[in-house]
Amino acid sequence: MKLDMATGCTLVLMLLTTVLTCTGAVPVPTPLRTLPAARGCHMSQFKSLFPQELKAFRRAKDALEESLLLKNRSCSSHPFPKARDLRWLQVWERPVALEAELALTLKVLGTVANSTLGDTLDQPLHTLRYIHSKLQACVPAQATTGPRAQGLLHQWLHRIHKAEKMESEVCLEASVTFNLIRLLTLDLKCVASGDLCV
Repeated sequence: MKLDMATGCTLVLMLLTTVLTCTGAVPVPTPLRTLPAARGCHMSQFKSLFPQELKAFRRAKDALEESLLLKNRSCSSHPFPKARDLRWLQVWERPVALEAELALTLKVLGTVANSTLGDTLDQPLHTLRYIHSKLQACVPAQATTGPRAQGLLHQWLHRIHKAEKMESEVCLEASVTFNLIRLLTLDLKCVASGDLCV
């Protein structure tokens, strides 16, 4: 009799668990792809910028290049080498690399805007800040430190941080200026395309 009672209780508990799970009354682990942080990553809107935005960036780049002609510079490093390509990185690493690139760009251009080219850089800086805010939702927690930042990603992040510490403001301004259009038309497009950037 005791055995029958134990078996019956087990069957009732199993049935009750199944019913509660199916109706959603019991918390069920959520798949990673549906977590809020993953849902907040919406970069597909940046596959291409509006023509007027690109025009504002080209105008800003021309003004920056003109101001650089008047400055004496001798630069030893290039934080954004021409040979690099975000397609070499894994899909999850690309937003991390772009975020570091964009953070440096915003810092440098913000300094230039405060000193000389405020009107010319207002709209581009506004757009870059908006892109940066959306991009931050795509960067995995602890991606830039610890064991995940290895290999090529680690080298790129190290290059950017080293240049930021060691290069003069003029050299950083030159690097950011010459990289500006590439950032928007190649790097941003690659991150916005996700798996389709190959």
